Amino acid sequence: MKELRAIGIGIMIWIIGVSMYTISFYISILQDPELQANILLSLGILPVVWFGAQLFYRNQSTTKGYWLGLVFFFTATVLDALITVPYLIVPNGGTHYDFFTAIGFWLIGIEFILATTMYWYTKVRSRRNIVSY
Repeated sequence: MKELRAIGIGIMIWIIGVSMYTISFYISILQDPELQANILLSLGILPVVWFGAQLFYRNQSTTKGYWLGLVFFFTATVLDALITVPYLIVPNGGTHYDFFTAIGFWLIGIEFILATTMYWYTKVRSRRNIVSY
């Protein structure tokens, strides 16, 4: 089932993203560790989402990249609400409201959708056009 496959890959992307975010606090490069973690996550999530799209489209799926990106982002959002915020953000003084209204959260969501859409346009759609001739 392709929906379960997309959700499973979304969970894998979320695990890698949370790991990158958490590990970045142990490497001191910038004065602001929160900013450092967000920058690392913003840059590091792009190849992870690209790889997730590559895994998903390995089975010749016809799902458009935009919808796959939404599934990946929705999966990460649910896991953030259930796990990330209560166990990583709230103990450090944050709230669900602060987390989900932060511009960085939404920019990363846009990255999810753009990365999968770009993968679909560059790899899947172009391959489909070549095969049809």
